[in-house]
Amino acid sequence: MSDIALVYATFPDRDTAGNVAETIVGERLAACANMLADCTSVFHWDGKVARESETPVLFKTAIALTTPLRDRIAALHPYDLAVIEAWPASVSDAVFAWVAAETEG
Repeated sequence: MSDIALVYATFPDRDTAGNVAETIVGERLAACANMLADCTSVFHWDGKVARESETPVLFKTAIALTTPLRDRIAALHPYDLAVIEAWPASVSDAVFAWVAAETEG
């Protein structure tokens, strides 16, 4: 078993999520981007509780690319404050090799 990074971010709609996902994978900052089912987010913003529909995306990348990937998502993201989370995930050697090969660029 080896570790890759999972990077999670939400977007205002499926079109934006898809455009960012295609850009990121095309630039080889992630081997894969999973656009998940739309969700409802409830959060504090500007002193009040807000509720918005969002599209979450889970990116799979090499550990070494976590920071560049987060920076690129932030640059492409339309929100004033894009919440971009990352954590390591243990995967099989075959998945680790695939992620490494697809993010070498």
